[in-house]
Amino acid sequence: MTLLRFDRRSLRLDLHAGEGEPSGSWRYGPLVAPSEIHHLVAAFNGGFKFSTGEVGWMSAGRVAEPLQRGRGSIVTYRDGTTAIGAWQEGVPAAGRAVYSVLRNLSLLVDGGRPAANAEGCIQSCWGSTVGNVDVVARSALGIRQDGQLVWAAGEQLTPLALAQALAGAGVSRAVQLDINPDWVAGYLYTHGHSGPSWSQVVPGQLGIAGKFLAPYHRDFFAVVAR
Repeated sequence: MTLLRFDRRSLRLDLHAGEGEPSGSWRYGPLVAPSEIHHLVAAFNGGFKFSTGEVGWMSAGRVAEPLQRGRGSIVTYRDGTTAIGAWQEGVPAAGRAVYSVLRNLSLLVDGGRPAANAEGCIQSCWGSTVGNVDVVARSALGIRQDGQLVWAAGEQLTPLALAQALAGAGVSRAVQLDINPDWVAGYLYTHGHSGPSWSQVVPGQLGIAGKFLAPYHRDFFAVVAR
């Protein structure tokens, strides 16, 4: 299990569109943008494929996939802060202008506790897996009471194990992101004269070609210093 903790007072979360999902032109597109490149701290995978019907996606006021009430959502406001909760049942906060939203399934952690179905409803509640196995690569993003964000991932996890790790890190609410080995990956970046260099953070991960520094066909998150 790998956990990364981000202080949202000094970092912001940018939701990127992939080359294929969602379609169209977006401010944050299929690779880390020039405006982000010298401030890039980390990047990691987004949510499920849109074809699953479990995803809602919005950026800069444009909706690519509809948002649904009560579903787990990662909401970034126009002031650069991020909140996580159930859509229209906790997020967005009243009067706060929303910049981006990724909705994926229901909340994996709520009130600091794993979802009640995290153990007994794996395939139908938390996504189909390669080989129809319960233990597989999984990732999630959570938020603590102090506002810090926690990304967690591993190559051999059940939903319950993922949720328990996040709860143990003080997370009060969390959304599961993508699953299966091809789609779970995270990177940290260091900076030199030739630009950022990367290091992978999940032992055994297959990885993403281009490490989000080259065009990628799926959505992803970049963590950028303010």
